[in-house]
Amino acid sequence: MGHCVVKNPAAGGGRWVEVPPERLVTWVVTFAERHGGAAVGQPVTTRESGVAVTFAVTFAAADGATAECHPPFPPLPAGVPGAVRAAAEALAAHAAADRTVGVLLVRLGGYAAGVFSGSPPRLVDSKTGSRPVHGRSAAGGWSQQRFARRRENQAATALRAAADAAAEVFGRYGPDRLDAVVLGGDKRSAAGLADLRGDAGLEKCLAKATGRFLTVPDPRLAVLRDIPRAFLATRIRLTEPESISPVTG
Repeated sequence: MGHCVVKNPAAGGGRWVEVPPERLVTWVVTFAERHGGAAVGQPVTTRESGVAVTFAVTFAAADGATAECHPPFPPLPAGVPGAVRAAAEALAAHAAADRTVGVLLVRLGGYAAGVFSGSPPRLVDSKTGSRPVHGRSAAGGWSQQRFARRRENQAATALRAAADAAAEVFGRYGPDRLDAVVLGGDKRSAAGLADLRGDAGLEKCLAKATGRFLTVPDPRLAVLRDIPRAFLATRIRLTEPESISPVTG
């Protein structure tokens, strides 16, 4: 028998499924029913400043299947209920809670910065833009090196423009009024933000960045408007016995 290809495989086994807040309770209840019942396992915790904080909750099914739920914007409130439906409702409520969230999407040559507020999130401020960055040259020698330097300079200028836009948009709120910041685009471009200095306010805002990075296409306004769909989703690490048909996302 051939091996099936696991979509969105998770390191260590299983696969990742992303579920929006409005579907989370139904998803968890259906998971429990499909697998002969389930129980709420011990919360998944980490230690911050010597205190244990919860960042995920696992639903363990009777047949050995598990659904490890990672809601956005950890940590989770203390005291997740012990009943399956009540626990799922608590996770969904946490994911959909009213927050002010800064978003910065950066790809080579383009950016989108925005602030969302309310529940469901509404885009209340934004700035998008693009800067020309030439593609790679196939030429060699000195021509190749000059082209590479020019491209590097263009990429740095584009990244600076993205940081300036974020400083402008986030600055109207300040780090104290932003509950969290979400980064996305492509990781190589976003990683360059850490090398930019000079705006203390922006640095404080970026310090609130969540651990979840959103890989998105060219960061246009339409992409930015739709981004809550991605940052509100609960990521579920689903593991099932091989004989069980996968639960769809």
